[in-house]
Amino acid sequence: MPHSPIMSKNFSAKAIAIFDIDGVIRDVGNSYRRALADTVEYFTNSAYRPTSLEIDQLKSEGIWNNDWEASQELIYRYFASQGQPREQLQLNYDSIVAFFQSRYRGSNPDNWTGYICDEPLLLQKSYLEQLTQADIAWGFFSGATRASATYVLEKRLGLQSPVLIAMEDAPGKPDPTGLFATVNKLENELEATSTVIYVGDTVADMYTVGKARELKPHRTWIGVGILPPHVQETTARSEAYTQKLLTAGAAVVLSNVEQLTSDKIQELLLQQKQ
Repeated sequence: MPHSPIMSKNFSAKAIAIFDIDGVIRDVGNSYRRALADTVEYFTNSAYRPTSLEIDQLKSEGIWNNDWEASQELIYRYFASQGQPREQLQLNYDSIVAFFQSRYRGSNPDNWTGYICDEPLLLQKSYLEQLTQADIAWGFFSGATRASATYVLEKRLGLQSPVLIAMEDAPGKPDPTGLFATVNKLENELEATSTVIYVGDTVADMYTVGKARELKPHRTWIGVGILPPHVQETTARSEAYTQKLLTAGAAVVLSNVEQLTSDKIQELLLQQKQ
């Protein structure tokens, strides 16, 4: 069985499910987010290390999907709180990226030994195969680098050349260009109207669905929110995060991506028709 559905010109999927990767396919609480905190701490000379909640608060603004840019922004905000305007700082973005990557991937670009090696997976390959059996096409649109995304999808999950639009392929979210590109790779019909479900864990992901709906209203777009593991440590935090995703446009919020079964997808499609 192919690990990613191949569309023919006459193929019409019941729906198309497109997945974000970080916080949905893999738990990045102790990898990307840890590297982000390390980076901010390093460039503030160990004066400030953002908490998990502070990182969530930044990302809830909906425009900080890129963790390199988020690191830089938190560094700027720290120094601003100390009376140093960002205009007076001489932060080198490339240096921020290089330090972040040294923590996330490791110091050897050819043999990764960093935090990425220990990321828990949040779904099994069999889940995706079940979607294929139910005539639900699927692919991935992520703000992760292609190398990082490919590492988890192919090396860790064992998928064979899955449909993927990564950081290098499209503008950052909430711009929906990458979402459109993923859909186009999954179906070849010029006037295709399959419902698209985008599955993500951030406000930016839900904003992306909203912008897609504005630009291509002939098609039905559904945002499905996933609670990343780090926010499920307390009920209060889970509820607050759920509300943020719903407010940003999620049709439903689930605690794990595998809860989005083919039956659940069918239920969402029927709700859209009512």
